[in-house]
Amino acid sequence: MSGAEAGAVRMAVGETFGQRVTFDVGSIREFATRVGDFNPLHHDAHIARAGPYGTIIASGTHPTALMMAATATHFSRGHQPLGLEFRFRFVRAVLAGLSLDLRWTIVDVKRKDSLAGDIVTLDGQACDDAGVAYVTGEAKLLVRPAIARPAAMEG
Repeated sequence: MSGAEAGAVRMAVGETFGQRVTFDVGSIREFATRVGDFNPLHHDAHIARAGPYGTIIASGTHPTALMMAATATHFSRGHQPLGLEFRFRFVRAVLAGLSLDLRWTIVDVKRKDSLAGDIVTLDGQACDDAGVAYVTGEAKLLVRPAIARPAAMEG
């Protein structure tokens, strides 16, 4: 681990972070609309009922975007993170009404002096309460020291 500021998140192998998310019909429709995914399986209850899952399902971009955002949120507390690569595998459809734990585990931290930071490698999963994976992922981020905010100018 490189020299982190006081209060900054640690970057130790084995550390985990994430959030719990419920994928209700309203949030599925809203997210799919915002990202331009108009597949009727994300919007139309009648078509979704007749489809392979029997209900509306989340766009693949929905859990993966939340998982990617969790890395930025976590590491930006005391650091400046930059995503380098993300890879996801869709194991099961995320059905409307499902609550999942979106979790990342740090599996490697390597100093990269030429980039003035650490390369942090993560394994991720979106799992239900029984531990069944719906999405799995891998990520690499460049995590640098935070950029100091300038003091507010007095008027």
